[in-house]
Order: sequence, then structure tokens, then C-alpha cells
Amino acid sequence: MAIARKRQVSLVDTKYYHCISRCVRRAFLCGEDRFTGQSYEHRRGWVEDKLLALAKVFCIDVCAYAVMSNHTHLVLYVDDKKANRLNDKAIILRWHKLCKGTLLTKKYLQGEKLSKSEFIFFNQTVEQYRERLSSISWFMRLLNEDIARRANKEDNCTGRFWEGRFKSQALLDEAALAACMAYVDLNPIRAKIANTPEKSIYTSVQKRIESASTGKQPKKLLRFAGMPCQIMPKGLPFELKSYLELIELTGRCVREGKRGYIESSHLPLLERVNISPENWLKLTTQFTRVFHGAVGRAAAQESYCENLKRKRRSNVSNSEKLLA
Repeated sequence: MAIARKRQVSLVDTKYYHCISRCVRRAFLCGEDRFTGQSYEHRRGWVEDKLLALAKVFCIDVCAYAVMSNHTHLVLYVDDKKANRLNDKAIILRWHKLCKGTLLTKKYLQGEKLSKSEFIFFNQTVEQYRERLSSISWFMRLLNEDIARRANKEDNCTGRFWEGRFKSQALLDEAALAACMAYVDLNPIRAKIANTPEKSIYTSVQKRIESASTGKQPKKLLRFAGMPCQIMPKGLPFELKSYLELIELTGRCVREGKRGYIESSHLPLLERVNISPENWLKLTTQFTRVFHGAVGRAAAQESYCENLKRKRRSNVSNSEKLLA
């Protein structure tokens, strides 16, 4: 039985989540139909464009993504503090970029005065919009619905485009976050549709490498802020250079199909999150096979389950083996 979304998301424990959506009609929806030879590769561009457009409106940042032939992987950061900081007008303007809004929100933006009773309903609507703008469920809903409509229109058909609802995993600590991001960024290499990270189209790692070549970080993705400290700017708690080196070295091992030892001196990120090279290779090639729920070390798992009032601790043994 599927677990309710509200029992999978605990922003007290983590703001990072790994989301996966799969197509129902398999590869020819986004890739190439082997029977007809027709290519639907352009739809992967639809997903990438819509994903990055939504990130500009929602209070949710994209850490990593890979748009594959029949599924998508996303690592998202929920910035609920930003949603709470925005004033009412900013919240409404953002939501109107996504949906039509209500008569009251339109009236407010036009500068018309609201009565006391109207103002009560208006405030309730604003708070609802505020909550939605930091909701992974609403983010994924608007992303997947748009792609489904466009694909069905192009195919001149009706019916589901995606398999049921999307899957999500809470990433409870730095080790889980680093492993999951690498797993997502290396998807095209493992699937043998790209030879190097910079040639992995429709992925976050390609965008990061393109920007890094000019000494910048892509504005549409959550930036790398560097070493974590008590007072640090918003961003991923790693160094960009270390992460890209890590992806390159891991990718080389994956391509050669070896579990070879990689010297820890070359991998400062692994050294910091304390994962052995052998375990790292398993994590970055079998992440979703090894973990089926929230991912993190024992203490993080304990807090997460306690806050969501969940009795079962998933992935405990694998977390102890691979993340210890």
C-alpha cells in the first residue's frame, strides 16, 4: 500500500527530496519507437524546459535532474522559508503565472478594495497558495500534467502518460544527498546513451559543466555553496569543483564496469561524508534498488520517523552498510 505523501515529507528533518516519474507507454513516449523508427526525443526538452520554468516560480530549487527516455529523476530542495518571507502580492503574482487564480485575487491585483468578508477569504486563499508554492506534490503535478497534455495532443490520443503518482525519497544527510545527486547525474552514462558527463544531454551536470567552463554556476540550478558552516549562504553543502571531479571519476569506473579502488585523496567530497569508494560505486549505480524510502544515517532516520510518527524504519541495514 502506498504511503501518503504527507507522511514522506518532513521539512523539519530535510529539505532535499529525490523524485522519480515513469512513463506508462514506455520508451517511445520520450525516446525512439523501435517499431516505427519515429523519434520522440524532443519531448525530453519539453520536460527540461518546464522543470526549470517551474523552479523560477515555485519556492523549490532544482539540485540535479536527468530526463531519460522513459523516466525522469529530480533532486529538489524545498525553500519553505522563502515562501514564508514573500508578501501577499508576491505570492499571488507567482501563482497567477501557474494558474488563473480567483476573482478575489484578480480584484486585489487590480487595486480594488476588498470588503471585510472578502478579505477573510482572500487571506485563506493566499495562505493556500503560499503552501502550494513550497509543495513538492504541486510542483510535480504541474510538471507532469503539462507534459502529459502536450504528448497526448501530439499523439492525438487520451489516457495516462505517467505511471500513477511520482515516487519520492527523503535525503536525510550530506552522504545521501551526494550519492543521490551523483546517481541522477550519471544516469545517461549507465544507460550507455552518453560517454561523458558533458555530453549527457537533458541533465543538470551538463548545465553545470557548461557554466563552470566560464567560471560561473547556472542560475536555474541550486548553486554549490562550498564547505558547510554555521553561517553559510543558501546552496548545496559541497564545492562545485570537488563534485564535478567526483562525477568524472565515478563515471569512468561505471563505464569500465569495474569496482576499482579510487584513492580518497582525489575525492575530498567522499572523504568528508565518510563513504568508502566501494560503497560509493554501489550507491551511485544502484541507489533506487538499494533504498526504497527515506535515505540517511541511523540518527537522521530516527528523527525523520519520529517527526512523521512512523513506526517502521526503512533502509536501516543498507544505510548502516553503505553510509556508515
